[in-house]
Amino acid sequence: MKLVTWNINSVRLRLPLLQRLIAEQQPDVICLQETKCADEFFPDEDLRAAGYTHQAIWGQKSYNGVAILSRQPLSDIQTHTRVGKNDCRHISARLPNGTEIHNAYIPAGGYEPDPIINPKFQHKLDFVDELAAWWTQRNKEQKKSAKILVGDLNIAPLEHDVWDSKKMHNTVSHTAAERTRFTAMQDSIGWVDAVRHFHPPDQKLYTWWTYRQPDWEGVNKGRRLDHIWVTPDLVSGMKSAHVIKSMRGVEQPSDHIPVILEF
Repeated sequence: MKLVTWNINSVRLRLPLLQRLIAEQQPDVICLQETKCADEFFPDEDLRAAGYTHQAIWGQKSYNGVAILSRQPLSDIQTHTRVGKNDCRHISARLPNGTEIHNAYIPAGGYEPDPIINPKFQHKLDFVDELAAWWTQRNKEQKKSAKILVGDLNIAPLEHDVWDSKKMHNTVSHTAAERTRFTAMQDSIGWVDAVRHFHPPDQKLYTWWTYRQPDWEGVNKGRRLDHIWVTPDLVSGMKSAHVIKSMRGVEQPSDHIPVILEF
């Protein structure tokens, strides 16, 4: 199975890029974040024509939105509200072999890493705290069933997930408050960072470059914000993981690039 996760930053605007990704990679499952599209306007027919006849979508106008597209049947589709907000950030489904796949879009958190003056940052911290506790409870309820978590998790946890860890220690996405909570969420049920399993932590690896830097590739001040995690029982089946950096250089790109895991 080949799995792709991508913050597409508007599925309707970048449908041609998604179709290109499909043609080049032929993934079995695609998880999208920031679809920015109410469900009735989601390009479901175009994606069914491409072979993704099984779809789990949860979207709203202009903001957020998540989707799971699959060549395989999906069951037990659920949407999950977080910290009391019905803002289309977490959807899940079950694959035919019983594995749960969760697609999440953690809030970006604004620009000021101070929860007192920046409610968006507090929202982000609360979101991660709630999700960490939820994984633990869900594992108890489901007797540790196999799970995959993908998405734009909006935190770059490791030193080489950013261009300069020391300079970015007070930058939202790499602050100690976020990284500590991110690690706690990962430890909650022993999640394995699938991409870093194949790309050692001492190697620079990014999935996002700001639109504000025209020479994004030359300057290369990126961050690894997009992740794929698996529960330990799935590690032995993993074959490879990589990112598609070339998708950042196309016309009208997303500021994020696709991340791929093959089993």
